[in-house]
Amino acid sequence: MMKLALHWKIIIGMVLGVIFGFIMNSIDGGKGFVTDWIKPFGTIFINLLKLIAVPLILASLIKGISDLKDISKIKSMGLRTISIYMGTTIIAIVIGLTIVNTFKPGEGMPQDTIEKIKDTYQGSADIMIGKAHMQKETGPLQPLVDVFPSNIFNAFAKPEMLQVIFFAMFVGICLLLIPKKKAKPLVRFFDSLNEVVMKMVDLIMLFAPYAVFALLANVIIAFDDTEILVKLLYYAGCVVLGLFLMICFYLFLIFIYTKKSPLWFLSRFSPAQLLAFSTSSSAATLPVTMERVEEHLGVDKEVSGFVLPVGATVNMDGTSLYQGIAAVFIMQVIWPEGLTFTNQLVIVATALLASIGSAAVPSAGMVMLVIVLESIGFPKELLPIGLALIFAVDRPLDMCRTVVNVTGDATVSMLVAKSLGKLKDPKPKEWDDNYPRTKNTH
Repeated sequence: MMKLALHWKIIIGMVLGVIFGFIMNSIDGGKGFVTDWIKPFGTIFINLLKLIAVPLILASLIKGISDLKDISKIKSMGLRTISIYMGTTIIAIVIGLTIVNTFKPGEGMPQDTIEKIKDTYQGSADIMIGKAHMQKETGPLQPLVDVFPSNIFNAFAKPEMLQVIFFAMFVGICLLLIPKKKAKPLVRFFDSLNEVVMKMVDLIMLFAPYAVFALLANVIIAFDDTEILVKLLYYAGCVVLGLFLMICFYLFLIFIYTKKSPLWFLSRFSPAQLLAFSTSSSAATLPVTMERVEEHLGVDKEVSGFVLPVGATVNMDGTSLYQGIAAVFIMQVIWPEGLTFTNQLVIVATALLASIGSAAVPSAGMVMLVIVLESIGFPKELLPIGLALIFAVDRPLDMCRTVVNVTGDATVSMLVAKSLGKLKDPKPKEWDDNYPRTKNTH
């Protein structure tokens, strides 16, 4: 087992977790056993990743900016990053709308299935509608206001990633503006902190195969009604197809622009993708994404430290693609008269804007979907039914679209690094690189 590459260990853990989950589903008391004795290990793993996310962003971004030596480079990197992120998001939404309009998964769904789904999931739908309304009640410039923290320690605690990024950039820029001699001690501190946190990632990832076993087993026992899942399989298949095409698009960009083989990219980045699938959270996966991009794909720290934290917050290509398919699917089922070309253009624009303000947490896409549907005048009385339609398969699709989100972040970091001459030969580090030195040799 120790000789296997990390991604194979994680895949084995995932497969065994799924099998174990199905076995526990068929045993009396199995669900309770998984919830009480298996799930906590997955939760511990996610907590550890979240623990190091903020210090990693701080250390890598402050060190990266202070190393630029030229403030104008920050503007150049920022404009390229945001432009590419917006471009890939628009492409993702268009792919989603093309697929759902081609295959029409919502046409012909039996009325009794609709009623059963409504009865089962309407309560959960109402909760998401309430969250979306709270988000909409804020002013048009509230997302901008939210970038600027009033208390940085509160931003660390929540954590508010955009506020952490702003603070780190602010500190990094100020380090460029003070005498080099005075800046050097703080720069060295954050450089050392970055190395320590990266080593933490290596150690935490030793536990990853066992953690994904726990996470996947818990996901499987949560599926109660397999009949509804089967009925929604056509819709889910359209979403998965769109997400697969988006991955292919990323690999095409990498091959054309960076001249790197798609298989080379997948073999080196797959542990982060598998972890994204297991956790359904771009934020929880961020430390592993950064470690893989820097050490295994060769992106310079000053690029990855900026591009990846920003991407985990504003780049939701997989979620945006899902918005387009889910919105049109719901209209095909219960509001076909709303399927106009104008409404679909509004979906593109709203999904793009909603993705920027979306939290990098599980099921944030469902809250975004409410905003997208309301923007096209979807009848309010039908909204709970519409959300209930897709709740049964939301979690597995959430897992899939998180993979696309983190893959998009890694792709954009490679493209930006290549354009700035910051893409180099990778130098992977292992958790025990310096272990022999720590042994007592006396």
